Amino acid sequence: METRLRVLIVLVGLLLFLPFNGLVHLFDWDEINFAESAREMLVTGNYNTVSINFVPFWEKPPLFIWMQVISMKLFGINEFAARFPNAICGVLTLLLLFEIGKGLKNYRFGLVWALAYGGSILPFLYFKSGIIDPWFNLFIFGSLYFAFLHFRQLEVNHSRYLKVIYAASLLGLAVLTKGPVAILLFGASIFIYILLTQKLKLVRFSDLLLFVLVLILSGGAYHIYQLLAGNSQLVYDFFKYQIRLMKTEDAGHGGSILYHPLVLFIGVFPSSIFALKIFFKKESLNNDFRRLMIILFLVVLIIFSLVQTKIVHYSSLCYFPLTYLAAVAIYDICFKGARLSKLNKILLLVVGMIYAMIPGLLQLVGNVISPEVLKRFIHDDFAIACIDRTIHWGGYEFLIGILFGAALVTAVLYWKGIRQIGTILASSVLFLFLLMVLIVPKIEKYSQGPAIAFIEQFKDKPVWITTIGYYSYAPFFYSNKMSRGCKDCNEEEFFLRGVTDRDVYFVTKSTALQSVTDQNPQLEVVEKRGGFVLLKRNDKRINNDTK
Repeated sequence: METRLRVLIVLVGLLLFLPFNGLVHLFDWDEINFAESAREMLVTGNYNTVSINFVPFWEKPPLFIWMQVISMKLFGINEFAARFPNAICGVLTLLLLFEIGKGLKNYRFGLVWALAYGGSILPFLYFKSGIIDPWFNLFIFGSLYFAFLHFRQLEVNHSRYLKVIYAASLLGLAVLTKGPVAILLFGASIFIYILLTQKLKLVRFSDLLLFVLVLILSGGAYHIYQLLAGNSQLVYDFFKYQIRLMKTEDAGHGGSILYHPLVLFIGVFPSSIFALKIFFKKESLNNDFRRLMIILFLVVLIIFSLVQTKIVHYSSLCYFPLTYLAAVAIYDICFKGARLSKLNKILLLVVGMIYAMIPGLLQLVGNVISPEVLKRFIHDDFAIACIDRTIHWGGYEFLIGILFGAALVTAVLYWKGIRQIGTILASSVLFLFLLMVLIVPKIEKYSQGPAIAFIEQFKDKPVWITTIGYYSYAPFFYSNKMSRGCKDCNEEEFFLRGVTDRDVYFVTKSTALQSVTDQNPQLEVVEKRGGFVLLKRNDKRINNDTK
């Protein structure tokens, strides 16, 4: 039975996380950022240093980008290849949760935990993305689990060093994936866990020394290499950037201290609502693993609520403890006769109906309501310009939400036990899958689609194309840029006024067009599409201005 379930998890994971991953362009910034770094490694043949626009990029370590390089060698330089590593991460994550759950209780609990994780909104979406966080979170969670096993073994007998090595190695991989914030999250969680469970007496100096040595060798390998190679400035800039993220808002990503609690409550639907049934019960702290999960949840939530930069995926490590608590509640409903409370039912229906209305509302905005009417409610000229274009809608998209809402109402109000839980999770997954296939490609055509279309028409052609008035990684990736326009200079200034060997094009936002052309009269409008404008540099005007 367990072997069959493992095979089933792999097959279902591949079926959910792999199909249609190349249907939509990579999204700015993060997806295109990482994919572009992988592409540049392939172009230059330099796999030792991460780069963007062919200059060293110090914000991220290379492990995830190396994964994308391997994927691109297999599938080519495209969206599917950029997202393939996270599809594999999704399968491995579900398998790991099954194995851990089976060890904690039984195979049924392991299966429930895997279903709760894979059937929630944001975890599902992340496994179909090209961002770093799914692997980063998996490595940290795996490290915490092996540390937990090490302490549990120390309580009954003399534990060997193998689990210490596993824990340190996985934490090192997390550092090599995203940075030293992994050490902060792991360290704070395990330290509080040790204090609350009174396991301080079990901490051995030899274990600690081994852990630190393995962590330095694994997690510090990349930056140690850069120091030895004479790239100390890259290392300095990397750590300076990590500190800046904690202290200041980055790239305009600010927000309220309630930002992450709301993201988790709404984004990890329906598991977040199931978890409420267990989170506030005293018996939820009965065993050490539950305590570790609640500690991990609170540590991540508090740290990233206090950090000034607020980005959705910063709190994504909370998905593990949140779905664990949900799995406890779901297991009781499926196998112990427990029932959803009235509050759980109300919240499931309210949040679920909000999701169910999304396809219909998007269809109305995109296909029915005129921009003139939308201006009364949306006071953003760029957003209005993006919406003001003709995109074909099938007219059936609203049915996705209606079917999801009907399934949710039926399950919550009329069904119980396994049938109830299975319908809620299955309908959530099906809703997301259809949303990704039928709705997201249309939305992308309104948002960044025109800009990328402008860029793609010049792919592999002897022209320079970049953005002006806003920053984007799309011109690098989607024009298949093979080198910088100039070395050791301001490339935008060079493209605007320098002596170039080819035509130069710029993409700008429609709302910035006037200021851009006022400051750069040599730029002429080629085409307007949605919220974006394609400009071309007129060298005759530059020459006349010079004279």
